[in-house]
Amino acid sequence: MTTTPEEATGQIETIHTRLQEIRQELARVIVGQEAIINKLLIALLARGHCLLVGVPGLAKTLIIKSLGEILGLSFSRIQFTPDLMPADITGSEVLEEDRSTGGKTFRFIKGPVFANIVLADEINRTPPKTQSALLEAMQEYNVTISGTSYDIESPFFVLATQNPIEQEGTYPLPEAQLDRFMFSLWLDYPSFEEEVEIVERTTTGHLPSLTPILSRQEILSFQEIIRNVAVTRPTMEYAVRLTAATRGDSPESDETLRKWIRWGAGPRAAQNMILAAKVHAVMHNRLVPGREDIDAVAEAVLRHRIVTTFAADAEGIRIGDILEHIHKKFRD
Repeated sequence: MTTTPEEATGQIETIHTRLQEIRQELARVIVGQEAIINKLLIALLARGHCLLVGVPGLAKTLIIKSLGEILGLSFSRIQFTPDLMPADITGSEVLEEDRSTGGKTFRFIKGPVFANIVLADEINRTPPKTQSALLEAMQEYNVTISGTSYDIESPFFVLATQNPIEQEGTYPLPEAQLDRFMFSLWLDYPSFEEEVEIVERTTTGHLPSLTPILSRQEILSFQEIIRNVAVTRPTMEYAVRLTAATRGDSPESDETLRKWIRWGAGPRAAQNMILAAKVHAVMHNRLVPGREDIDAVAEAVLRHRIVTTFAADAEGIRIGDILEHIHKKFRD
Protein backbone atom coordinates (compact mmCIF):
# COMPACT_ATOMS: atom_id res chain seq x y z
CA MET A 1 0.00 0.00 0.00
CA THR A 2 1.40 3.40 -1.04
CA THR A 3 1.93 5.96 1.71
CA THR A 4 0.85 9.53 0.96
CA PRO A 5 3.24 12.42 1.74
CA GLU A 6 0.96 13.51 4.60
CA GLU A 7 0.96 10.02 6.11
CA ALA A 8 4.75 9.74 5.76
CA THR A 9 5.21 13.11 7.47
CA GLY A 10 2.94 11.99 10.32
CA GLN A 11 4.89 8.75 10.74
CA ILE A 12 8.21 10.60 10.84
CA GLU A 13 6.90 13.06 13.43
CA THR A 14 5.64 10.18 15.58
CA ILE A 15 9.01 8.43 15.55
CA HIS A 16 10.81 11.73 16.23
CA THR A 17 8.57 12.42 19.24
CA ARG A 18 8.88 8.90 20.64
CA LEU A 19 12.66 8.96 20.38
CA GLN A 20 12.71 12.23 22.30
CA GLU A 21 10.62 10.58 25.04
CA ILE A 22 13.08 7.68 25.22
CA ARG A 23 16.06 10.01 25.58
CA GLN A 24 14.30 12.02 28.30
CA GLU A 25 13.46 8.85 30.25
CA LEU A 26 17.02 7.53 29.92
CA ALA A 27 18.37 10.86 31.20
CA ARG A 28 16.75 10.03 34.57
CA VAL A 29 19.38 7.34 35.15
CA ILE A 30 22.15 8.03 32.61
CA VAL A 31 24.29 11.15 32.89
CA GLY A 32 25.68 12.37 29.56
CA GLN A 33 26.55 9.88 26.80
CA GLU A 34 23.94 11.50 24.51
CA ALA A 35 25.89 10.65 21.36
CA ILE A 36 26.18 6.98 22.38
CA ILE A 37 22.47 6.77 23.22
CA ASN A 38 21.55 8.31 19.87
CA LYS A 39 23.69 5.77 18.02
CA LEU A 40 22.12 2.89 19.97
CA LEU A 41 18.64 4.10 19.01
CA ILE A 42 19.73 4.48 15.39
CA ALA A 43 21.06 0.93 15.30
CA LEU A 44 17.91 -0.44 16.94
CA LEU A 45 15.56 1.12 14.37
CA ALA A 46 17.92 0.24 11.51
CA ARG A 47 18.02 -3.42 12.66
CA GLY A 48 21.73 -3.28 13.34
CA HIS A 49 24.03 -4.39 16.16
CA CYS A 50 26.63 -2.39 18.11
CA LEU A 51 30.10 -2.97 19.48
CA LEU A 52 30.84 -0.72 22.47
CA VAL A 53 34.47 -0.10 23.39
CA GLY A 54 35.31 1.59 26.65
CA VAL A 55 37.09 1.19 29.95
CA PRO A 56 35.16 -0.27 32.93
CA GLY A 57 32.83 2.03 34.84
CA LEU A 58 31.42 4.08 31.97
CA ALA A 59 27.85 2.73 32.39
CA LYS A 60 27.87 0.49 29.32
CA THR A 61 25.80 -2.18 31.06
CA LEU A 62 23.51 0.37 32.74
CA ILE A 63 22.73 2.08 29.41
CA ILE A 64 21.85 -1.19 27.72
CA LYS A 65 19.80 -2.59 30.61
CA SER A 66 17.93 0.72 31.00
CA LEU A 67 17.20 0.78 27.28
CA GLY A 68 15.66 -2.68 27.56
CA GLU A 69 13.38 -1.52 30.39
CA ILE A 70 12.23 1.58 28.52
CA LEU A 71 11.51 -0.36 25.34
CA GLY A 72 9.62 -3.11 27.15
CA LEU A 73 11.82 -5.78 25.57
CA SER A 74 13.28 -8.96 27.01
CA PHE A 75 16.90 -8.55 28.08
CA SER A 76 19.71 -11.02 28.74
CA ARG A 77 23.35 -10.57 29.68
CA ILE A 78 26.08 -13.02 28.72
CA GLN A 79 29.38 -12.67 30.55
CA PHE A 80 31.99 -13.95 28.09
CA THR A 81 34.78 -15.95 29.70
CA PRO A 82 37.50 -18.26 28.30
CA ASP A 83 35.56 -21.38 29.33
CA LEU A 84 32.22 -20.30 27.80
CA MET A 85 30.89 -22.85 25.29
CA PRO A 86 28.63 -22.22 22.24
CA ALA A 87 25.79 -24.13 23.91
CA ASP A 88 25.96 -21.69 26.84
CA ILE A 89 24.83 -19.02 24.38
CA THR A 90 22.51 -20.78 21.97
CA GLY A 91 21.04 -23.42 24.29
CA SER A 92 21.17 -27.20 24.14
CA GLU A 93 19.06 -30.33 23.97
CA VAL A 94 18.41 -32.38 27.09
CA LEU A 95 17.21 -35.97 27.22
CA GLU A 96 13.91 -36.35 29.03
CA GLU A 97 12.05 -39.50 30.02
CA ASP A 98 8.27 -39.75 29.81
CA ARG A 99 7.37 -41.55 33.04
CA SER A 100 4.00 -42.71 31.69
CA THR A 101 5.42 -44.45 28.62
CA GLY A 102 9.06 -44.90 29.55
CA GLY A 103 10.08 -43.30 26.25
CA LYS A 104 12.88 -40.79 25.98
CA THR A 105 12.89 -37.63 23.89
CA PHE A 106 15.15 -34.63 23.42
CA ARG A 107 13.88 -31.18 24.42
CA PHE A 108 15.60 -27.96 23.40
CA ILE A 109 16.24 -25.47 26.19
CA LYS A 110 16.81 -21.99 24.77
CA GLY A 111 19.95 -20.11 25.73
CA PRO A 112 20.32 -16.42 26.62
CA VAL A 113 20.62 -15.43 22.94
CA PHE A 114 16.84 -15.85 22.72
CA ALA A 115 16.06 -12.33 23.93
CA ASN A 116 15.23 -9.06 22.20
CA ILE A 117 18.26 -7.26 23.63
CA VAL A 118 21.42 -9.26 24.30
CA LEU A 119 24.40 -7.77 26.11
CA ALA A 120 27.55 -9.70 25.18
CA ASP A 121 29.88 -8.48 27.91
CA GLU A 122 33.60 -8.54 27.02
CA ILE A 123 33.05 -10.59 23.87
CA ASN A 124 36.79 -10.73 23.18
CA ARG A 125 37.44 -12.84 26.31
CA THR A 126 36.04 -16.03 24.79
CA PRO A 127 37.54 -18.21 22.02
CA PRO A 128 36.50 -17.72 18.37
CA LYS A 129 34.28 -20.83 18.32
CA THR A 130 32.05 -19.35 21.02
CA GLN A 131 32.17 -15.87 19.48
CA SER A 132 30.96 -17.37 16.20
CA ALA A 133 27.89 -18.89 17.88
CA LEU A 134 26.66 -15.42 18.76
CA LEU A 135 27.75 -13.78 15.52
CA GLU A 136 25.95 -16.43 13.45
CA ALA A 137 22.73 -15.75 15.37
CA MET A 138 23.20 -12.02 14.73
CA GLN A 139 23.36 -12.60 11.00
CA GLU A 140 20.75 -15.32 10.57
CA TYR A 141 18.27 -14.41 13.35
CA ASN A 142 18.01 -18.11 14.20
CA VAL A 143 19.90 -20.94 15.87
CA THR A 144 20.29 -24.42 14.42
CA ILE A 145 20.66 -27.32 16.83
CA SER A 146 20.86 -30.94 15.57
CA GLY A 147 19.42 -29.93 12.20
CA THR A 148 16.46 -28.05 13.67
CA SER A 149 16.24 -24.29 13.23
CA TYR A 150 14.85 -22.09 16.04
CA ASP A 151 13.91 -18.53 15.15
CA ILE A 152 14.88 -15.62 17.38
CA GLU A 153 12.02 -13.20 17.99
CA SER A 154 12.34 -9.74 16.44
CA PRO A 155 13.48 -7.16 17.28
CA PHE A 156 16.87 -8.73 17.94
CA PHE A 157 19.51 -6.27 19.09
CA VAL A 158 23.01 -7.39 20.15
CA LEU A 159 25.34 -5.05 22.00
CA ALA A 160 28.83 -6.40 22.57
CA THR A 161 31.38 -4.71 24.82
CA GLN A 162 35.18 -4.72 24.80
CA ASN A 163 37.72 -3.36 27.25
CA PRO A 164 40.46 -1.55 25.27
CA ILE A 165 43.01 -1.74 28.11
CA GLU A 166 43.35 -5.38 29.19
CA GLN A 167 44.38 -7.42 26.15
CA GLU A 168 46.11 -10.35 27.86
CA GLY A 169 44.13 -13.56 27.44
CA THR A 170 41.74 -12.07 24.90
CA TYR A 171 40.66 -13.21 21.43
CA PRO A 172 40.17 -10.16 19.18
CA LEU A 173 37.28 -10.43 16.75
CA PRO A 174 38.42 -11.05 13.15
CA GLU A 175 37.61 -8.35 10.61
CA ALA A 176 34.98 -10.57 8.91
CA GLN A 177 33.13 -10.90 12.21
CA LEU A 178 33.51 -7.25 13.13
CA ASP A 179 31.70 -6.49 9.88
CA ARG A 180 28.51 -7.96 11.42
CA PHE A 181 28.24 -4.89 13.67
CA MET A 182 26.62 -1.79 12.23
CA PHE A 183 28.44 0.55 14.62
CA SER A 184 31.61 0.50 16.68
CA LEU A 185 31.12 3.05 19.46
CA TRP A 186 33.87 4.46 21.65
CA LEU A 187 32.77 5.58 25.12
CA ASP A 188 34.78 8.49 26.52
CA TYR A 189 35.18 9.57 30.12
CA PRO A 190 32.49 12.00 31.36
CA SER A 191 33.18 15.69 31.76
CA PHE A 192 33.95 17.07 35.22
CA GLU A 193 30.38 18.32 35.77
CA GLU A 194 28.91 15.03 34.53
CA GLU A 195 31.17 13.03 36.82
CA VAL A 196 30.11 15.13 39.82
CA GLU A 197 26.47 14.45 38.95
CA ILE A 198 27.17 10.72 38.53
CA VAL A 199 28.76 10.55 41.97
CA GLU A 200 25.89 12.53 43.50
CA ARG A 201 23.22 10.29 41.94
CA THR A 202 24.86 6.96 42.71
CA THR A 203 25.79 7.58 46.34
CA THR A 204 22.24 8.08 47.60
CA GLY A 205 19.53 5.55 48.34
CA HIS A 206 17.16 6.77 45.63
CA LEU A 207 17.15 4.80 42.37
CA PRO A 208 14.52 5.99 39.89
CA SER A 209 12.33 3.37 38.25
CA LEU A 210 11.96 3.62 34.47
CA THR A 211 8.66 3.72 32.60
CA PRO A 212 8.29 1.69 29.38
CA ILE A 213 7.94 4.04 26.40
CA LEU A 214 7.62 1.75 23.38
CA SER A 215 6.09 -1.66 22.85
CA ARG A 216 7.62 -4.44 20.79
CA GLN A 217 5.02 -3.97 18.05
CA GLU A 218 5.71 -0.23 17.84
CA ILE A 219 9.42 -0.89 17.41
CA LEU A 220 8.75 -3.39 14.61
CA SER A 221 6.45 -0.86 12.95
CA PHE A 222 9.06 1.90 13.23
CA GLN A 223 11.71 -0.39 11.75
CA GLU A 224 9.48 -1.01 8.75
CA ILE A 225 8.82 2.72 8.30
CA ILE A 226 12.57 3.41 8.35
CA ARG A 227 13.14 0.83 5.62
CA ASN A 228 10.67 2.70 3.41
CA VAL A 229 12.29 6.13 3.85
CA ALA A 230 13.40 7.34 0.41
CA VAL A 231 17.04 8.21 -0.30
CA THR A 232 18.13 10.33 -3.24
CA ARG A 233 20.64 8.98 -5.75
CA PRO A 234 23.32 11.62 -4.91
CA THR A 235 23.13 10.73 -1.20
CA MET A 236 23.45 7.04 -1.97
CA GLU A 237 26.41 7.71 -4.27
CA TYR A 238 28.05 9.80 -1.55
CA ALA A 239 27.87 6.86 0.91
CA VAL A 240 29.35 4.52 -1.69
CA ARG A 241 32.14 7.00 -2.52
CA LEU A 242 33.04 7.37 1.16
CA THR A 243 33.24 3.60 1.48
CA ALA A 244 35.16 3.11 -1.77
CA ALA A 245 37.73 5.73 -0.76
CA THR A 246 38.95 3.37 1.96
CA ARG A 247 40.05 0.80 -0.66
CA GLY A 248 43.46 1.17 -2.24
CA ASP A 249 42.36 -0.03 -5.70
CA SER A 250 39.45 2.43 -5.93
CA PRO A 251 39.56 5.62 -8.06
CA GLU A 252 38.14 7.42 -5.00
CA SER A 253 41.33 6.68 -3.05
CA ASP A 254 44.64 8.56 -3.24
CA GLU A 255 48.27 8.11 -2.25
CA THR A 256 47.74 9.32 1.30
CA LEU A 257 44.87 6.92 1.91
CA ARG A 258 46.86 4.04 0.39
CA LYS A 259 49.69 4.90 2.78
CA TRP A 260 47.35 4.83 5.78
CA ILE A 261 44.93 2.01 4.98
CA ARG A 262 45.94 -1.63 4.64
CA TRP A 263 42.41 -2.94 4.18
CA GLY A 264 39.22 -1.00 3.50
CA ALA A 265 35.49 -1.38 4.08
CA GLY A 266 33.19 -3.60 2.02
CA PRO A 267 29.71 -2.92 0.57
CA ARG A 268 28.03 -3.68 3.92
CA ALA A 269 29.50 -0.41 5.22
CA ALA A 270 27.65 1.62 2.58
CA GLN A 271 24.45 -0.32 3.26
CA ASN A 272 24.69 0.38 6.98
CA MET A 273 25.57 4.00 6.32
CA ILE A 274 22.37 4.52 4.33
CA LEU A 275 20.17 2.72 6.86
CA ALA A 276 21.70 4.66 9.75
CA ALA A 277 21.37 7.94 7.83
CA LYS A 278 17.64 7.25 7.38
CA VAL A 279 17.15 6.97 11.14
CA HIS A 280 19.37 9.98 11.81
CA ALA A 281 17.24 12.09 9.47
CA VAL A 282 14.01 10.89 11.10
CA MET A 283 15.54 11.55 14.54
CA HIS A 284 15.92 15.18 13.45
CA ASN A 285 12.40 15.28 11.96
CA ARG A 286 13.53 15.24 8.33
CA LEU A 287 11.75 13.17 5.71
CA VAL A 288 14.72 12.70 3.35
CA PRO A 289 18.30 11.99 4.52
CA GLY A 290 21.16 13.99 3.06
CA ARG A 291 24.96 14.19 3.17
CA GLU A 292 24.90 15.63 6.69
CA ASP A 293 23.19 12.45 7.91
CA ILE A 294 25.83 10.28 6.21
CA ASP A 295 28.59 12.35 7.82
CA ALA A 296 26.97 11.97 11.25
CA VAL A 297 27.16 8.17 11.17
CA ALA A 298 30.14 7.50 8.89
CA GLU A 299 32.83 7.24 11.57
CA ALA A 300 30.86 4.76 13.71
CA VAL A 301 30.18 2.65 10.61
CA LEU A 302 33.75 2.67 9.28
CA ARG A 303 35.80 2.65 12.51
CA HIS A 304 35.93 -1.15 12.82
CA ARG A 305 36.00 -1.85 9.08
CA ILE A 306 39.29 -0.13 8.28
CA VAL A 307 42.64 -1.79 8.98
CA THR A 308 45.40 0.80 9.18
CA THR A 309 49.00 0.31 8.09
CA PHE A 310 52.09 0.35 10.26
CA ALA A 311 52.93 3.77 8.83
CA ALA A 312 49.57 5.17 9.97
CA ASP A 313 49.98 3.65 13.43
CA ALA A 314 53.50 5.06 13.71
CA GLU A 315 52.22 8.53 12.80
CA GLY A 316 49.33 8.27 15.28
CA ILE A 317 46.75 8.47 12.51
CA ARG A 318 43.24 7.58 13.72
CA ILE A 319 40.08 6.65 11.84
CA GLY A 320 38.77 10.17 12.46
CA ASP A 321 41.84 11.61 10.72
CA ILE A 322 41.30 9.28 7.77
CA LEU A 323 37.64 10.28 7.44
CA GLU A 324 38.52 13.95 7.70
CA HIS A 325 40.98 13.49 4.84
CA ILE A 326 38.28 11.75 2.76
CA HIS A 327 35.72 14.48 3.49
CA LYS A 328 38.23 17.21 2.58
CA LYS A 329 39.01 15.37 -0.64
CA PHE A 330 35.31 15.35 -1.60
CA ARG A 331 34.77 18.98 -0.55
CA ASP A 332 37.71 20.12 -2.68
